[in-house]
Amino acid sequence: MQYTYLGRTGLKVSRLCLGTMNFGSYTSEEDAFAIMDRALEAGINFFDTANVYGGSGQRGRTEEIIGRWFAQGGGRREKVVLATKVYGGMEDETDGPNKESGLSAYKIRRHLEASLKRLQTDHVELYQMHHIERHAPWEEIYGVFETLVNKGKTHYIGSSNFAGFHLAMAQAAAEKRNFLGLVSEQHKYNLLCRLPELEVLPAAKELGIGVIPWSPLGGGLLSGKILDPEPGSRSEKRAAELSDKERSQLEDYSKLCKELGESEPNVALAWLLANPAVTAPIIGPRTMDQLEQALKALEINLTEDVMEELDRIFPGPGGRAPEAYAW
Repeated sequence: MQYTYLGRTGLKVSRLCLGTMNFGSYTSEEDAFAIMDRALEAGINFFDTANVYGGSGQRGRTEEIIGRWFAQGGGRREKVVLATKVYGGMEDETDGPNKESGLSAYKIRRHLEASLKRLQTDHVELYQMHHIERHAPWEEIYGVFETLVNKGKTHYIGSSNFAGFHLAMAQAAAEKRNFLGLVSEQHKYNLLCRLPELEVLPAAKELGIGVIPWSPLGGGLLSGKILDPEPGSRSEKRAAELSDKERSQLEDYSKLCKELGESEPNVALAWLLANPAVTAPIIGPRTMDQLEQALKALEINLTEDVMEELDRIFPGPGGRAPEAYAW
């Protein structure tokens, strides 16, 4: 396994992050336990979850599964850099209007305590804002985060789905308080979604914020299953919705991967890993085989010629901001 620092911190995390969103909804608890054990064995020490994961009507279930896995002992909790998120409403809340999505100090504190209970731990290493808060001021948000850090409930604060503007504003507010601020940004980024290259990636790199890409396979479009989907599968429905442009891109991509002798999902992961702004793509295996396949991405080194061909197939937004559109 390869490791890197989480943003500008001294914390080392694996170059692949184990995403757990499927646990409880598409992956049974027994299989989830086996996947987490294998991930640790392979050297993956970075696990990501969220309080709202678990499936329709079962928000919180994923954290509960992870908590029961930790409860087995064997040093499982001690070996994991654990990240969870806050923002969405939980189905069992009785807080009236405050049960809605948001990041008030009231909500952040209560939701972290509930997550810790489900996770059967007294702290998380990384506590992430799942979305930007458009009403509460940074004075309120950082006030409660500072308290949680000082109490040892969490060590670091991260964000998810923030724009480059939001990252800059967040770090400016943190600097005024002499607070570390954000150490990571979890963002949708893949070969089919390169818009973050305009603002988010340059801002994150400049500010020392590690980028953790989610949906590295473009919602399954880069999985290698779309062009020849199994009858009745989710891929079959998505394949029928492909535009002519998307189909042409995926056909060229499939051809390139075959020439390289590598699987399509692993080339997509290797492309992300080659970006210096990226800390660790989130892999979300539903099965053990998917985990085993993803581990092979770490062994792929894409040449300059291959990177240029990928740019041709999946052209980016035109360069980093503001040069891409300001002049």
